[in-house]
Amino acid sequence: MFGISGGEAILILVVAMVVIGPERLPEYAEKLKDLIKSLKRYATGAKDDLKETLGPEFSDVDWRRLDPRQYDPRVIVREALMEEDEPQAPAYQAASAAAPTVRRLEPGERAPFDTEAT
Repeated sequence: MFGISGGEAILILVVAMVVIGPERLPEYAEKLKDLIKSLKRYATGAKDDLKETLGPEFSDVDWRRLDPRQYDPRVIVREALMEEDEPQAPAYQAASAAAPTVRRLEPGERAPFDTEAT
């Protein structure tokens, strides 16, 4: 939680108790309880509002299936290596299909010049 270990959290609580004092500690504990309750109500309301906005078709979505933490890169690589490859054209055929047609200039013929290209 926020990068704080258990020992550090206890130390922070002890320091807070000393700074606040025993007289005001129940008052601040009550305020903390109210804050946590209001945050929980706010989160529940936001979740209900989102469900209402998205409509009934999104209530059937299995969100655990879409969790990216479930994907193991080792399994993904293993499955990719086990798949059969699609037959591909040789590299020289693919390169010749994409290359523009080139013709040799006749002796004395000038190369084409594009005035808008410069």
